[in-house]
Amino acid sequence: IIFLQVFLEDLRSMKLQKNRWSNLSLMFFDQARKLSTQPLLWSRYRKDESYHSISWKKVADQVLKITGGLMENGVGDGDRVVIISENKPEWFIADLAIITCGAITVPAYTTYTTNDYLFILNHCKAKGIIVSSRNLAEKIQPIIRDISNVKFIITMEDFEFGNNEIRTIKWEKILEKAHPASALLAEQLLDESPSLTKPEKSVRKKIACIIYTSGTGGKPKGVMLSHGSILHNCEGATKMLSDLGGRNETFMSFLPLSHSYEHTAGQFFPISIGASIYYSEGIEQLKTNMQQAKPTLMTTVPRLCESIKTKILSEIEKSNKLKKRIFFRALDLGKKAYKSPEKMSLLDHTQNLLLNILVRRKIKKIFGGRLKALVSGGGPLSYELAIFFEALGVKILQGYGQTESGPVISCNPPQANRLGTVGKILDGIDLKIADDGEILVKGELVMQGYWDDPSLTADTIKEGWLHTGDIGKMDEDGYLVITDRKKDIIVTTGGDNISPQKIESLLSSKPEIHQASVYGDRKPYLVCLLTLDEEFLKKWMAEDLGNKSKIEINQNKELKDFFYSIIDEINKSLSQPEKIRRFILTSEIFSIENGMLTPTMKIKRHKVHDKYKEQLEGLYEAPR
Repeated sequence: IIFLQVFLEDLRSMKLQKNRWSNLSLMFFDQARKLSTQPLLWSRYRKDESYHSISWKKVADQVLKITGGLMENGVGDGDRVVIISENKPEWFIADLAIITCGAITVPAYTTYTTNDYLFILNHCKAKGIIVSSRNLAEKIQPIIRDISNVKFIITMEDFEFGNNEIRTIKWEKILEKAHPASALLAEQLLDESPSLTKPEKSVRKKIACIIYTSGTGGKPKGVMLSHGSILHNCEGATKMLSDLGGRNETFMSFLPLSHSYEHTAGQFFPISIGASIYYSEGIEQLKTNMQQAKPTLMTTVPRLCESIKTKILSEIEKSNKLKKRIFFRALDLGKKAYKSPEKMSLLDHTQNLLLNILVRRKIKKIFGGRLKALVSGGGPLSYELAIFFEALGVKILQGYGQTESGPVISCNPPQANRLGTVGKILDGIDLKIADDGEILVKGELVMQGYWDDPSLTADTIKEGWLHTGDIGKMDEDGYLVITDRKKDIIVTTGGDNISPQKIESLLSSKPEIHQASVYGDRKPYLVCLLTLDEEFLKKWMAEDLGNKSKIEINQNKELKDFFYSIIDEINKSLSQPEKIRRFILTSEIFSIENGMLTPTMKIKRHKVHDKYKEQLEGLYEAPR
């Protein structure tokens, strides 16, 4: 109640200042007041297999009701509430409701194990849980007695939780009930309130969410992001992407909202520019979802782009000779137009225009036909992958950041996209390169610290500078280039410092290789583990291995020789210390389920190397 009174008093005293909101909920309600009847959130109904929208006003009404329900269940200033849900309108509404009553959202991945949930719920001392489905609720059912602070559970879908120890509340019941607190907020926020702007730094420093980084080793760390950190990202992104032009942008939300990249770039950034958001149903339905939603912008990760590239090439492989020739001509000319536009002849230009119709228009239809850009983050995008899409008329703007920075630090501008870089630094950010090459960042975007871990916070933020752990450099035009992770650098016995990510990116760019992990720290040379592309392996086994089991792939000389030819080709572009000498093959794909990938699709090197250590070490026992 005290928070609510202060909140409303803030509204009465606000003065107009363009593009400066004091917190995320005020930004949302200001936009809801202006855009009222326009569609905001779109979800796909299974019954008619089409998307249906919810207007800004209706979403705002539901946010206010859930806010009232949370307050009536004791949620107040600074309390933590965990969301366990797939991307959907209720996720958005829950998040906004939590921060509107002054509390802190704690997103949790749906792929977490029961023990992961136990750790996070206890570590952040959550007061409540909002869970979407029966299947996810069953993951937390066994640990209810081990969670000390949780007072209630809100279920988005209509099911019985089956536990009498903690109060269970159904989402629809909250929406049906009249809440005095939400009625008071509605009167102030949705009717004749002034533009909701208030720039006081103390307000923007308030914690909006604690996002646990999955990390590539050890327990998750709770990153405390302020309202100002996320707003700073939104303001910087708005300016950076202004060249895309137009209004009424449409986003496709595919990456998990529990990750800071999608949380900021796929939820709050669309709010800040008044865009609408379509929710994807998952990777299996993504193509259908994109073709129905016809997004203009979409966040992505390199792994998704690699998957789409593989499918495109697989379809081309099945085509007749003429279609193949036309496709690869479009690819070659597109690359030439990007790399050496001055060398394009009149014939090249003429053919390229024709290929826009014959090839590129069809490729764009995969993404719905209206896509202006994919914005890639969450990991390094290889130059080969980026130029493949660039040549086919699909713009991928690679950016860079980390959870601790809100998360966006840089992004490529649409009209000056420089492949192989992570773009230019967003406005309002100080960035410098330390003597050892580490990227240091300062500004409002920097986290408030790690939850309940002052020691780690002090090691990460020194004199206001966030030590990213990434190694990079600035080129002559102010574009940032990431070369490696500081902690992932391999140091050979010869004293060479080697970036494994660079080599892994080259390896995984080959269609026959699904994933790659380089090994060789404190060794005389590098070796690697390669996971084979499933389609390639099926075809190879059918044609060359007969009925032999996949487990024998490392004993098949023809298969090993084939991959040595790929390795030899890649080695030509590497320095002597970077060359791969030997390798092992596996048909087991690194995945979230087997613990070898983080929820953001990064390889957990220590897990991979621990499992295959004996085989990897064995590669040093005998020459090739």
